[in-house]
Amino acid sequence: MSEILVTGGNGSVGRHLVSALLRRGYQVRVLIKHDEDASWLEQQGVLAHRGDIGTPDSLTAATRGVDAVVNLVGIMVVWRPFRDYHAINVTGTENVCRAALKAGVRRVVHASSWTVYGMDLGQPAREDFLLRPTCAPCMVAKAAGDMVVQRMIVEDHLPAVIIRPGEIFGPGDQLNFGRIADRLRARKGLIVGSGDNALPLVYVTDVVKGLLLALQREEAVGQAYNIGNDEPLTQRQVLDAIATEVGAPRAWLRVPYRVLYGASRIAERVALLTGAARPVLTRTEVRVLGGDNRQAIDKARAELGYSPAVRLHEGIRLAAASYRSQQPEVARGRELILGSEAQVR
Repeated sequence: MSEILVTGGNGSVGRHLVSALLRRGYQVRVLIKHDEDASWLEQQGVLAHRGDIGTPDSLTAATRGVDAVVNLVGIMVVWRPFRDYHAINVTGTENVCRAALKAGVRRVVHASSWTVYGMDLGQPAREDFLLRPTCAPCMVAKAAGDMVVQRMIVEDHLPAVIIRPGEIFGPGDQLNFGRIADRLRARKGLIVGSGDNALPLVYVTDVVKGLLLALQREEAVGQAYNIGNDEPLTQRQVLDAIATEVGAPRAWLRVPYRVLYGASRIAERVALLTGAARPVLTRTEVRVLGGDNRQAIDKARAELGYSPAVRLHEGIRLAAASYRSQQPEVARGRELILGSEAQVR
């Protein structure tokens, strides 16, 4: 394969993937919205197609002549109407796959999510598990998009591979790492339940590694693979590591899972009644942080040759360095704290 279209290539995962593809000598196209800043892509010599996966006609030129498509577009924020999630995660996914079929591409790699299996399963999720997402609209739509690709593999002979990554974090990540760091710095960090539950974190370059393998391995067509880290850290270990790296106080307040889950249900109702932009806390956030959420990656190891290259402690260190560089006052505060610790020792 020589030319690849990446939808969502201007996002956090997309930028890492585009850079990795360019280093390997691929020609890369990226589908971006009409109002997106394409300067970074242009500097890299990447062709930016303006369009929208919700508009099938805008995908024709973008897919014409490419060898493969990597679909990274999706909405995973936790408080929007279901129609928004469905339009992108379901209808948009099908539009991309239909355009790829029409263009005769040799491979489609679709980025799904670990959440399609449901949460707090009590065991590592495997690819042969039924998809049973929680009632959160974003997760229901993500699972529905996953099933659209599965159906098209069978019915339309779509040459696709489904990748189900864990909770992605890395430099510049505001959805996961940044929000936790902000809360810890504001002294609002808390531990959900015992804090001994596993968090399904995976570093962004390991996700890129999985995507590249899905593009390259012939035996991957028609399959789904979990891409994660099978040496997870507990919730408490993650919170402590982030606090240390950004110079914030550690979370010490423990709130029982059921109590916080009940409070999140009330917060969601209040947000609906008041028309708030989003609740102060959602059930999804409680499930992600407080549930035992693990992935089995044996299949990806055996069939793709995948193995996580970045240990989670190292990934947190790298993400924290990026976070501090964007907020100089955090870097100064961390230096003061570490300096004090050094003097005490």
